[in-house]
Parts: sequence; C-alpha cells; structure tokens
Amino acid sequence: MDPATEVFVAHRNLLFTVAYEMLGSAADAEDVLQETWLRWVGVDLDSVREQRAYLVRITTRQALSRLRTLSRRKESYVGPWLPEPLLTAPDVAEDVELADSVSMAMLLVLETLTPTERAVFVLREVFDLDYDEIAEAVDKSPAAVRQIAHRARAHVAARRPRGVASRAETRGALEAFQRAIETGDLQSLLDILAPDVVFLGDGGGVVQAVLRPVLGADKVARLLTAGIPRIDAEVSVELVQINGGPALIIRFDGDIDNVVAARVDDGLITGLYVVRNPEKLSRVENETAMSR
Repeated sequence: MDPATEVFVAHRNLLFTVAYEMLGSAADAEDVLQETWLRWVGVDLDSVREQRAYLVRITTRQALSRLRTLSRRKESYVGPWLPEPLLTAPDVAEDVELADSVSMAMLLVLETLTPTERAVFVLREVFDLDYDEIAEAVDKSPAAVRQIAHRARAHVAARRPRGVASRAETRGALEAFQRAIETGDLQSLLDILAPDVVFLGDGGGVVQAVLRPVLGADKVARLLTAGIPRIDAEVSVELVQINGGPALIIRFDGDIDNVVAARVDDGLITGLYVVRNPEKLSRVENETAMSR
C-alpha cells in the first residue's frame, strides 16, 4: 500500500467509531469515512505532524456536517428513532469505556446534545483528545471547547444510566427476559422489568412498530407477550453482543425480525430498545470492528 492508504487503514476502525458515535448510523458513518478518505489522499503527508489527530479532525468535520443533515431527516422519521445496532466482537465488550460509549442507552443520551456538544464529548471523554486538538476539529477556541465539554458532561451525567451494569448482570437480565418471551409468562416478565421501564420500537414506517414510547412494567409486559408469539412462524431467540453488550436477535422462520437491546439498572431492565426497521438490520449478520 502507498503511505496514505497504509495510515488510513491503520486508523480506519478508530475513525469509524468516531463517526458512528456521533451519528448513530453505520451507513452514514461509512459515507463519512469515504469523504474523509477523499480528503486525506489530497494531503501532503510531510506537512502532517500528528496523523491520527489529523484524520480524526477530518472525520469529525465531515460527521458534524452529516449530523445536521441527519437531524433534518429524523424530524420526518415515523415513530421513535433508534441507533443502528451493530454486531460487535468480544474485544469491544472487554473495553468497558468503549462498550458503554457505543451502547444503545448512551447513544440515545448523546442524541440529546447539540452537534458540537456531541462531538466535543465524544472526542474528549471517549477518545481522550486534548482540548487543542478538539478545538481544531470543531473550529472553536480551546477555552470555548472546555466550556462546551463541561456543559456536555453535566448534561450526559444527568441522563446516563445510574451505574454501568456488568456484562454478567446485563446478560442475566436478558436471559431471564428471553425465557419469559419464549414461554409467554407474563409474571416472569414483570419480575425482570423495572416499574418505570421504557419501551422504544423503531420500525421507521417500513414495518409495524409502536409509534410512541410505552411506559411502565405492566404495559410493556403485556405488549411483549401479545406481540412476540406467532403461531404460524418458527421463532428463535439468540443472545449476541450488540454495541458492546448483550442483546437479542429474534428471528421468524430464520429471518431476522428485530434486535432487542436493553438498559439494566440494579438488576432490572429499565430500557428496552427494539429495532425492526430492516434498513438498520443489515449489519447484525457480520461483526463490525470498532476501536479507540
């Protein structure tokens, strides 16, 4: 490979992760990487002091531009919008901070930030860039970036899960959830759902899904026990690693119907995120490499 290609390939997983954490969409992250590559090959490598930081800066600027377009697209989205679920390798789960940052629950928290706040938070808290590097990436002064980072941290802290559940805790909750779904046992579901659990379903207007959040254990349990079983279909439920944590892939007659991710607090499921939009399920058949 030529030097520019070699450097880009070496950092590709990192750049994809930056773009995905900013956008919540793998398809859009791939487009950002393509735009980054096109700009990178035109750069004089001898003039670049820190190649990783330079590539992250290009990626961040392209992602910020794409994020504003994505925000307009979400305004007309049918029903709740959820991040695109990714099948991830065990090494992502082993990096606790990375796994937390790409979890469905955290990505939904990041959705509540402004584009610039999101970029600053991701680059500082997840990728540990210094304020000068971030300032160049978002076209702000280092002093302004410090203020934005402080504001974003406070915003996220008020909305993130109360404590990062261990993989074993999340896996145990999902296994209990899986057994309850497979048996249709309403009481077993109620036992694993927090009283204030929130259910979000993403069908994107392409397939049927709830159009508003469903709140409360009783409503969520009844929705699930009524909606999952289909007498005429063979249903299979598989426990996998999605976005760095345990999740379920549910198939009808061998075809993926939905992906279920969960937020777990104190051993109970407080958030259920069900992605049914087929446009967002193409990557759950193959692992996506991520790094920081």
